Amino acid sequence: MTRILPGVIAMAAIVVASNILVQFLILDGLLTWGAFTYPLAFLVTDVMNRVYGMQAARKVVFAGLVVGIICSLIGSQIMLQGDGYEFPAVALRVAIGSATAFAVAQMLDIAVFNRLRDGSWWKAPLGSTLVGSTVDTVIFFSIAFSAAFNGLSAAAADEIIWAQDAVPFLNAGPLVPLWVSLAVADWGVKLTIALLALLPFRLIVGRMQRAQI
Repeated sequence: MTRILPGVIAMAAIVVASNILVQFLILDGLLTWGAFTYPLAFLVTDVMNRVYGMQAARKVVFAGLVVGIICSLIGSQIMLQGDGYEFPAVALRVAIGSATAFAVAQMLDIAVFNRLRDGSWWKAPLGSTLVGSTVDTVIFFSIAFSAAFNGLSAAAADEIIWAQDAVPFLNAGPLVPLWVSLAVADWGVKLTIALLALLPFRLIVGRMQRAQI
């Protein structure tokens, strides 16, 4: 456990930071600052996988999942005011979507990484992160905001109804539900960070492997 403690701490820090920064909107509400910190979770998972293997990576992911659930529970108890009624800072379906997306996407990332780990050094981290990020985006935004999941509860639907309003795609295209634009913008950030993270992945893994010698 001691050897993966830095990974656990890093994952927990990323999850906590992302849960805080998601409250701050940018680019006319298309993104939050949390969109730039959350994808780093894939970097942590991939580093742990490369250096210590799949089991270690899964333990780090589990730690991140637990921290995320705790953050959601805390957020669900914080009541905000809006349009004459109170609502929780974290809606139930948003919490469910977040936990489900994190668990599925991270485990998929580990599986894909393992399939590609014997190829060129960049294939495993890039391929696994691209697949994991895409699945993460689809699962989270679908469960959290799509009308298809309004049946989770009447309250849950009311809390996120704003995300189903028809608005120009990415503030410029044809009318689509707002959550679709949010998902595409978020996905774009994830893919960009997946590419940018290759260099730190290479450097961190090299340093950790040399430290084990």
